[in-house]
Amino acid sequence: MTTNSHEQPQLPPTVAIQNSLQHSPDNWFEYLVKAHPHHTDYAGVVWHGTYIAWMEEARVECLKSIGVEYTDLVALGCDLLVAELSIRYHQPVLMGMSVVVKTRMAHMEGVRINWDYQIQSIDGQNQFITALVALVAVDREKGKIMRQLPPTVKDVLVKLAGSR
Repeated sequence: MTTNSHEQPQLPPTVAIQNSLQHSPDNWFEYLVKAHPHHTDYAGVVWHGTYIAWMEEARVECLKSIGVEYTDLVALGCDLLVAELSIRYHQPVLMGMSVVVKTRMAHMEGVRINWDYQIQSIDGQNQFITALVALVAVDREKGKIMRQLPPTVKDVLVKLAGSR
């Protein structure tokens, strides 16, 4: 375990997450959120599923930042579904706190697109979450995993990888 400046113990990331974070470019897309009462339990601690929703919002906004609306990808007949999710909860976010959700496309392997995530304090001193999400391209009409990404979708994702 590691500690932050406030001496709170933190768990290290899982091996899959740590390997991903070590082998990816350093550029992150940052998305700010605030923990509102509806994000928390009775103790004022953010519910674990809220972090996943924040991560998806950050990914959609990351795509939007390069001019790609997620609805446009869907209109191309390609949906990007979660195939794998690995998340490490280091410490909780509490009601009223503002945090930054950082995301980046780590790499593509055929129709599998891996994204890294970190949720940190605004000043970067506290790490709340590290995560890896693997998406796969699915043909919306057939409901099956595609053998390859449609050229327009691949071009968009290559553009994202190049912009980071």
